[in-house]
Amino acid sequence: MKIGFIGSGIMGRPMALNLIKAGHELYTWGRRFDAVEPLLVAGATGKGTPAEVAAAADITITMVANTTDVEQVVLGERGLMHGARPGSIIADMSTIAPSAARRIAEQLAERNIHMLDAPVSGGQVGAQQGTLSIMVGGEAEIFARMQPLFEVLGKNIVHVGSHGAGQVVKACNQIVISLTMEGVAEAILLARSNGVDPAKMREALMGGYANSKILEVHGQRMLEANYKAGFKVKLHHKDMGIVMDNAHENHAPLPGAELVARQIASLMEAGESELDSAAIMLALERLSQQ
Repeated sequence: MKIGFIGSGIMGRPMALNLIKAGHELYTWGRRFDAVEPLLVAGATGKGTPAEVAAAADITITMVANTTDVEQVVLGERGLMHGARPGSIIADMSTIAPSAARRIAEQLAERNIHMLDAPVSGGQVGAQQGTLSIMVGGEAEIFARMQPLFEVLGKNIVHVGSHGAGQVVKACNQIVISLTMEGVAEAILLARSNGVDPAKMREALMGGYANSKILEVHGQRMLEANYKAGFKVKLHHKDMGIVMDNAHENHAPLPGAELVARQIASLMEAGESELDSAAIMLALERLSQQ
């Protein structure tokens, strides 16, 4: 199948490489040659604009940083919609505002171009291994057409509703991850303050209901103070902004999410945007020193 793919960052690059490995013909574009070079080396064909990518492909996937980037790549002067053929599909796998996903889908529908919002969870490792969780909003028929490609990229693939629903579910995902991360950091802080070995505390908790992927992975990062970026603070900050904006729009009280959003914002203010978001531990440690 002829696939367009735009987005060659920490998540997009391994996803695109998995599609190439699965035997698909891939077309790509990027603002910087060094970003797309690994895809070209792997066999992808480079194009001069997003519109040219869409013109060559039956289905185009976007995996970029934020709402503005998606709007520019899809709707901009040389965006995908200017090259996509009627009946083709654009699947945005970025994390953006649900309202933006619905707005983009409406504009594409005017040109008879189908849209899916399909954000992911699972991090860089999930992208590399093709085990991402994919939450998909859009028409059920279009989801069915995309299912074989999604199965190359992920293992837990759920059609969650109409346009924008995928982004709503991703916001819910970020709430659960963020509050669990906060809980793990607070547990480590409490153990330390009582003179209890936090590594032993974590080991004990991993055998019961408190166990989670966050406790396993991010708990270890916190114990080692290893904040080498996996999922960067600046991306977590962006996602929590989406969560809180949507909560305010829909009058949904989210006191826990609001607390974590403030902790993440404090890391941004401290110039720690490039660290892994497990660095929320640093924000708590600073509070304990006040």
